[in-house]
Amino acid sequence: MELLVIIIKSIIIGGFVGFGVGAGAARMFHAPSSQGMGAFRTLGELNACAGDAASHFSFGLGFFFNAWASSVGAGAFTQDVDHRIIPNWAAAVLMRKGKRPEDTLHNPKKMAITGAIIGILVVAFLNSTASAIPESLQAIALKVLVPAANLLINPVMPVIFWLAALDSGKRSGIWGTIFGGAAHLVMGNAVPGVVLGILIGKGVDDGGWNKITKTLLVSVILLFVLSGFFRGFDIAFLQGFNLEAPEWLIDLHKLIGYEVK
Repeated sequence: MELLVIIIKSIIIGGFVGFGVGAGAARMFHAPSSQGMGAFRTLGELNACAGDAASHFSFGLGFFFNAWASSVGAGAFTQDVDHRIIPNWAAAVLMRKGKRPEDTLHNPKKMAITGAIIGILVVAFLNSTASAIPESLQAIALKVLVPAANLLINPVMPVIFWLAALDSGKRSGIWGTIFGGAAHLVMGNAVPGVVLGILIGKGVDDGGWNKITKTLLVSVILLFVLSGFFRGFDIAFLQGFNLEAPEWLIDLHKLIGYEVK
């Protein structure tokens, strides 16, 4: 009876989440003429799959194992469920048999309906299996599956995206390498930086250095600067070279709640 209740609740939650995620991901492709509702990294990762159904499916599958291990071992979902698994699997279903992204992935109605179905299946599966597995096996899953999934996320996925950037052209390769390296230093994972580098490189290839691509470049640089500051990367960088951080910089970090060690 308890399992049935979990499945019913999962169907309701998964349907709502999948509907919103699917519609939001599709609306991102229509910005700025219409307001997008998705995450910028989701848009970048969907673009990185280049409209290939198999790529969308395999990309979501890689993060599915991590989410499954987390739900079984820790009893909690990862953000990959709504950011990566549902939108990519919805895109894979819609773009089967070589259908164009413009008619499928970019269609909010189709993505919302498909995303709701995928969300129901994914959330119900994760919750039902997590509740059915004994605690002894959950401990094993936490110790074995999570480290294996983490290896897939870092370093396997960054390498795959970096190779995709190099394959996309000279500009995408250069910007993907630069921002990928910066993301690895600041965030600990190169994937977000590589994806942003691909977007900038392809944007310049398609439209040149116009107002949009310049604004995107400045925004990305500002993102890395602020992210590095709020993570204390500037202090760690100075300490890495055995340099003393200035007192005003330490006081500024204390002001925002980052205690310098």
